Amino acid sequence: MNVAKNLPSHLPMNSAESSAESTAKSSARSTAESSARRSVARLAVAAGAAAASALLLCGPAFAHVSVQPEGEAAKGGFATVNFKVPNERDNASTVKLEITLPAGHPLSSVLPQPVPGWKAEVTRTTLDKPLTVHGRQVTEAASKITWTSAGGKIGPGQFQQFPVSLGQLPESTDKLVFKALQTYDNKEVVRWIEEPQQGAAEPDHPAPVLTLSAATGDHHGGSGTGKVADGAHSAEHTDDEHADSEHADSEATAASSTDSTARILAVVGIVVGAAGVAFGVLAGRRRSA
Repeated sequence: MNVAKNLPSHLPMNSAESSAESTAKSSARSTAESSARRSVARLAVAAGAAAASALLLCGPAFAHVSVQPEGEAAKGGFATVNFKVPNERDNASTVKLEITLPAGHPLSSVLPQPVPGWKAEVTRTTLDKPLTVHGRQVTEAASKITWTSAGGKIGPGQFQQFPVSLGQLPESTDKLVFKALQTYDNKEVVRWIEEPQQGAAEPDHPAPVLTLSAATGDHHGGSGTGKVADGAHSAEHTDDEHADSEHADSEATAASSTDSTARILAVVGIVVGAAGVAFGVLAGRRRSA
């Protein structure tokens, strides 16, 4: 009888303890979930920052007009080079390119390769001091190359290469600086004329720079071969050479496309990896709770 009388007095105490325990567990679970959400948010921010950094690293690949040789550009020889022109505008197309050749190192032979949709013109000037090229006196040299749209254009998100055979390359310098003017169909002109300085930050509008390699024995260098007569190459520029140049352009374009794809996949990998870590952290905290 005494046990029966005491039963009702114990029931409220068990209910209170159960309620307190349930409240504590709920509070701990809420705290854990809140902490997990903060962790996920921090990881998401970090992933976004990493992706932005990767995209910034991708950007400079097509940031300005540049020049690269096919093969090598050896001092004292001839070389075929490509002037690579990207379009940096979203609402305009490039319709003209002017390349000023270095006056301090005149080039007696400048031969642009035909580019469909573009008209090329070489401006020549009389030299103050004649050049001796392969035993011949040369009194004129090219001072500028101008490509003007003849139906072609470089649209937003595109680039174009303009191949040129140059020679005879100087032996007294390690580089040639070409100043470039890029004109858009909205009349905007971008002046790529600032010469990069070693050890200094890259200028906002750097001029294209061609690095010259050590002189070779045959003085022909790279893929632009041929002898000079009366200030120009002779007819040794055959159709096979032009075909090789077009093949090199195609390979360069394919390589550029592959490089861009690899960069994009790298950015996606960073974001996906960060998201996986975030969900792993969240799942681990829920199991702990």
